[in-house]
Amino acid sequence: MAKAAQGSNAASQPAIKRGSGVTHVYEILRNEIIELKIAPGSPIDETQLSERFSMSRTPIREALVRLAADGLLTTLTNRTTIVSNIDFLQMGAFFDALTLMYRVTTRLAAENHVADDIPVIRAHQARFAAFVEERNVLGMIAANRDFHAAIAEAGRNPYYTGLFTRLLDEGRRILRLYYHSYDDNLPRQYVTEHEDMIDAIVNRDVARSDALAVAHADQIVLQIQSYISADKRSASRVAL
Repeated sequence: MAKAAQGSNAASQPAIKRGSGVTHVYEILRNEIIELKIAPGSPIDETQLSERFSMSRTPIREALVRLAADGLLTTLTNRTTIVSNIDFLQMGAFFDALTLMYRVTTRLAAENHVADDIPVIRAHQARFAAFVEERNVLGMIAANRDFHAAIAEAGRNPYYTGLFTRLLDEGRRILRLYYHSYDDNLPRQYVTEHEDMIDAIVNRDVARSDALAVAHADQIVLQIQSYISADKRSASRVAL
């Protein structure tokens, strides 16, 4: 009976093209994973997802492949698929690499940018500022990533750009914790930090670009570390 009802419901809905169906599933699951609505380590069941989205397992499987390529899903040796865990033991190494890339890419942008780079960087910053006002976390995460990736592009070193982009993508769930620590109401000073970085890049002030990048990275790292520590202390008190 349930299958018949599901088939009737699917027949009454407009047909979804295969490619758009894959994208639809991918974007919804990606957002839920980044927002931590689907917790790290959670098992992913193709059959349940097929029922949820009223689609065959083929587009579901294709969406999961894309999520795995993003590093958001992991397939275990027993072929079970889970949401990738956040490796808190390697967090220090991740932060070290992230801070280094903030510095290198911002310095190089100050040295090597061309005039056409600046409007692109400013456009991403405008999007970021608007999302901060709206308290749109997914928008903030995406715009922040695009902002720093554009700065890396302006530095004209594709190897640094590739590495930094990968780190930014891997850190999306960690950045979610950062915004959560402010109850998704990011203080205006951290929007201004981006604007100060743009000014330093435009003026080709390499030393100031470096200093601003260090300060920007440090406050993010310290805020996340404090939030995680407080969360662990709270969990310990509950366990006691």
